[in-house]
Amino acid sequence: MAYWINEFTSTLGIGVFHSGIEIYGREFAYGGHPYPFSGIFEITPGDASELGETFKFKEAIVLGSTDFTEEDMERIVEEMGKEYKGNAYHLMHKNCNHFSSALSEILCGRETPRWVNRLAYFSSCVPFLQSCLPKEWLTPAALQSSVSQELQEEQEEEEEEEEEEEEQEEQEEEEQEMWKPECLALYQHVQVFQRSVAVVETMR
Repeated sequence: MAYWINEFTSTLGIGVFHSGIEIYGREFAYGGHPYPFSGIFEITPGDASELGETFKFKEAIVLGSTDFTEEDMERIVEEMGKEYKGNAYHLMHKNCNHFSSALSEILCGRETPRWVNRLAYFSSCVPFLQSCLPKEWLTPAALQSSVSQELQEEQEEEEEEEEEEEEQEEQEEEEQEMWKPECLALYQHVQVFQRSVAVVETMR
């Protein structure tokens, strides 16, 4: 994927590119968000519209083949998500192109072409460059949707846990109420027994 700005910078030999890895008819990519969970997301291969208006499809590059199955692929992506978290995104050191290259090397033993991530090198020379980029370049629309879904699922899980805790508390209270008559009766028997013992001792 390429950004509109590349129309002006391509003649200089540099470009701002977003990349992903397509395999088994699915495309996996990485972007930044402020939360400590995976920033890896999935889109329809080559569909720039899912990323946002600033993205434009450039080209697909065949990198090789892999012996990994689709199930293997899902496990690999899940494991990589522990390293490529949304809040770990960094334009120079851990961006979408770093992810694509790392995943490509795992799958077929080959990195992505160097020119794809050339911006990372130039940004290391211009540290404030990341702050100049629009937020949607760092967090594509498809990833924003994925993040929203992840947050919603976490919220639902928290609500379910709270409901379970409330139900457990209510059940404990009901059990306590249920045992109250038995406890009272037992207490009365103990009192009677103690009085009986006291009477016997007095008679001695």
